[in-house]
Amino acid sequence: MTSPTQTGPDLRNLIVAIVLATAIMLGWQYFYERPHQQVRLAQERAQMAALQKEAAPAAAPAAPHTPMVEEEEAGPRITISSPALHGSIALTGARFDALTLAQYRETTAPDSPEVPLLNRSGHPNAYFADIGVLPGSDAVRVPDRHTVWKADGTELAPDKPVTLTWHNGAGLTFIKKIALDEHYMFTVTTTVKNTGAAPVKLYPYGLISRNYEDTGKHFAMMHEGPLGVMNEVLDDVTYKDLREDGAHHYADAHGWIGMTDKYWLTALIPGDDARFDGDFKHFKRGEADAYQADLRTTALDIPVGESASFTMRLFAGAKVVEQLDAYSAEYNIPLFDRAVDFGSLYFLTKPIFQLMNYFHGIVGNFGIAILLLTVVIKLVLFPLAHKSMTAMARTKQLMPKMKEIKERYANDKMKMNQEVMALYKREKVNPAAGCLPLLLQIPVFYSLYRVLFVTIEMRQAPFFGWIHDLSVPDPTNIFTAFGYIPWGVPSFLHLGVWPLVMCATMVIQQRLNPKPADEVQAMVMNYMPFMFLFLFAGFPAGLVIYWAWNNTLTIFQMMYINTHLKKKGLR
Repeated sequence: MTSPTQTGPDLRNLIVAIVLATAIMLGWQYFYERPHQQVRLAQERAQMAALQKEAAPAAAPAAPHTPMVEEEEAGPRITISSPALHGSIALTGARFDALTLAQYRETTAPDSPEVPLLNRSGHPNAYFADIGVLPGSDAVRVPDRHTVWKADGTELAPDKPVTLTWHNGAGLTFIKKIALDEHYMFTVTTTVKNTGAAPVKLYPYGLISRNYEDTGKHFAMMHEGPLGVMNEVLDDVTYKDLREDGAHHYADAHGWIGMTDKYWLTALIPGDDARFDGDFKHFKRGEADAYQADLRTTALDIPVGESASFTMRLFAGAKVVEQLDAYSAEYNIPLFDRAVDFGSLYFLTKPIFQLMNYFHGIVGNFGIAILLLTVVIKLVLFPLAHKSMTAMARTKQLMPKMKEIKERYANDKMKMNQEVMALYKREKVNPAAGCLPLLLQIPVFYSLYRVLFVTIEMRQAPFFGWIHDLSVPDPTNIFTAFGYIPWGVPSFLHLGVWPLVMCATMVIQQRLNPKPADEVQAMVMNYMPFMFLFLFAGFPAGLVIYWAWNNTLTIFQMMYINTHLKKKGLR
């Protein structure tokens, strides 16, 4: 609004700027993020492939590194069986290295494999967790990757823990009790008994290590990679940063540390609010890039004839917000829900998600929950929309008078501005009233977009008809006659039914708006629905349904407001 005399056109400029900014954001998603999402999905599905080598935990201060192991350990394994997890733990090494998510499939097909999370050390996409102790001196023998534990059972399940035992032959007995709840939390309590001839010092540690081919093709909307909460501060580090800048170290921290993907998380949480030193690091595992998140708590000093224990928890599963919140409350895990990348508008994004999740609990369908959520948002923002349209209508009524002032004071800009402001004051019109409500709606749209994009609750959630997964694009396509003409359609020509519905609602919505006086602006606005058609065609169906329904509600809202304004003589 550089000049008060051009409030109407400048308001339209603002609207066009907002729309174009949105188009840029959506274009980035369509032309950059969508192809990268396909690559990432292919990487996830490759996690069940053939062999490679492993790395060992970083040593605690003054303690040696555990040696690298080339071969994959064989031998008996303890079966992991729960409603949420399937897998096993090898008695050789007692490492968490084989885990799938029982409630999630790679595709919507009934016979699709369970989503793999942890893989054995020999796989190209090795991904495993280890909890143990490091020695305070070379003279102390502690369990390592080759250690063969004795177990009191063959199956780990909820309410059915397994206890592993190993003697080092020099007076130390290591007892590791592993428990699993019905969801994704392992609790490992390690007790060390010292019946030897001298006191010992041990350093409890936990690590998460994975092979990962970082193509740089990540979602701009969220973080994937190492992350953790240290002293009430969330810190996430990109794979690229670790490769280029080196390790990140955190001293005397309290919180948790782990690695995240879009929907899945592995995290280590020291028990008893223990403080720790943590690291994120990159190294080479053969030819592969490997990344590690590890932590070491304060030393255990165990006198002769006594024992000491420590507890460490491992979360390995899906980032279900409700479950993360429950764990945060139960185990006092700070900011655990931040593993879901709600973004800088967390204060707005999470409540929007919670409301959508609440509706889902009532209706049992996330598609309907999106529709109900959109209605609520529209109702909340209705006073702003009404105020905006009223301000634009009143400003439009003043255009003839402003034109007259402009012509009268064409050679005196200062006087012209003074007269325009005096006109606003006499008519009790706030020229900025139409702008502010529009600006306030942008964070709401952004937050809802982020909710639909990052939350696992949307993954493979069906709607109705042909929409079996709200998190992927509408599978229909007009250029294949909706599947009746099979041919290789270029991706930019993938136009489904819901994107077409969205485009139609945008066209109708535009017809209800006053036509911009500027011809260029009018042309841009006329083309905008068709630009959005191609941009949204590759977006998740849930977001397209939201946008189409939001447009539909806006149409009825505008019809109501226009009728109200006509009664006041403002239209």
